[in-house]
Amino acid sequence: MDPLGAPSQFVDVDSLPGWSDAYGAKQPDCHPSPVEKAQVDVRSPFPYRKDINEKIILWKGDVALLNCTAIVNTSNETLTDKNPVSESIFMHAGPDLKDELQKLKGCRTGEAKLTKGFNLAARFIIHTVGPKYKSRYRTAAESSLYSCYRNVLQLAKEQAMCSVGFCVINTLKRCYPLEDATHIALRTVRRFLEIHGETLEKVVFAVSELEEVTYQKLLPLYFPRSLEEEIQSLPYLPADIGNAEGEPVVPERQIRITEKPGVPDDASDEEGLEADLSFIGSHAFARMEGDVDKQRRLILQGQLSEAALQKQHQRNYNRWLCQARAEDLSDIASLKALYQTGVDNCGRTVMVVVGRNIPVTLIDMEKALLYFIHVMDHIAVKEYVLVYFHTLTNYYNQLDSNFLKKLYDVVDAKYKRNLKALYFVHPTFRSKVSAWFFTTFTVSGLKDKIHYVESLQQLFTAIPPEQIDLPPFVLEYDARENGPYYSSYPPSPDL
Repeated sequence: MDPLGAPSQFVDVDSLPGWSDAYGAKQPDCHPSPVEKAQVDVRSPFPYRKDINEKIILWKGDVALLNCTAIVNTSNETLTDKNPVSESIFMHAGPDLKDELQKLKGCRTGEAKLTKGFNLAARFIIHTVGPKYKSRYRTAAESSLYSCYRNVLQLAKEQAMCSVGFCVINTLKRCYPLEDATHIALRTVRRFLEIHGETLEKVVFAVSELEEVTYQKLLPLYFPRSLEEEIQSLPYLPADIGNAEGEPVVPERQIRITEKPGVPDDASDEEGLEADLSFIGSHAFARMEGDVDKQRRLILQGQLSEAALQKQHQRNYNRWLCQARAEDLSDIASLKALYQTGVDNCGRTVMVVVGRNIPVTLIDMEKALLYFIHVMDHIAVKEYVLVYFHTLTNYYNQLDSNFLKKLYDVVDAKYKRNLKALYFVHPTFRSKVSAWFFTTFTVSGLKDKIHYVESLQQLFTAIPPEQIDLPPFVLEYDARENGPYYSSYPPSPDL
């Protein structure tokens, strides 16, 4: 109510239903369904988080009417754009807003700038400039749109704001495909709340009727409201889910520092090579070095072919990843041969491989490779460790060296770079010999990361017992071989 007793047109964010409560969400109960129980280890890179979901609100309405700490205005670089969002904000804020904006002297694409809210219910307005979209410059547009959302959130954090109301920053005038832009918006907010969630209490997505349909469709991918919804959403995640902060990541965009800076990596034909050699030098002395130029051309050809191989490998891995996300891998998941558990003493994610649970002669090993990629792709972006339980494995559980070599060759470079340790638990003499041959003659760079662990007590010096889910037969075997001390550590009930 306003001072005269008339109903207020502004909407208090605390009165709006949260994402977890809206649209008939299925909340998890105390007894997981068979689907959840069978696939609990197939976790999404955006896992179910009740605490994060409680901060999210999807609301069909005018962002200018939100009573929250700040609302977002989408404009152009001179902050004079006329679009439905801006016009509504200017109308409700009053004439003082125009004068304030002139002091800002514009805003570059991807930036965010702050003004008072004046006559709005919101205390502040955060102005940002979304990119113009052209398909040939898609990667630049993605990065700019990510910067818009990220900079708005960062500004809210710096100003200790409690709540932010987002309009849809990508306006129709700027031709950005709504669904593509929504993916970037949702995952950027999700990643920010994962890292800085304590700084914000509410994030409102204020949408139109048309936009609401797209947001309802994509919100479960990034903010699943139950474990079941998380699992069901997995196949629909895009190939590029961004880095740890939600920023778009495409290998072609990454800067490579080579021995010949200034030489494009993708120039592979003779014409391109001649053009590349023009960067070597134009001074008199350089022009006299005919034989040296010929040698450099050969070197460049070697470098370019290596770069081409790297790109081909990345494309190949991306195809595997897309196939892994589209394929039904529930039969492999039900084996519980690979799952994520806690963290080690250094805070690194711990992944467990249970050798005895891999019936090599009975399953499709290509699907097993797909499942490994599906589970590990988002894990491997940060440092992690592997724990391989060789306990009570036999002939039917022995992974063929050719399969391991193929796995090692297929996976992305981040897997090898971020793997910091491989704990080989309960090894036999034969398995040690096989591992030595494999790491010496088949793959490189893995030998120094392998640690043979004879007992769980040794393992617990690197990984606290409460941070690792142990299969019951591993506990029983270790108690039998090394004493009953370990029976005090209960196994995971799901294993």
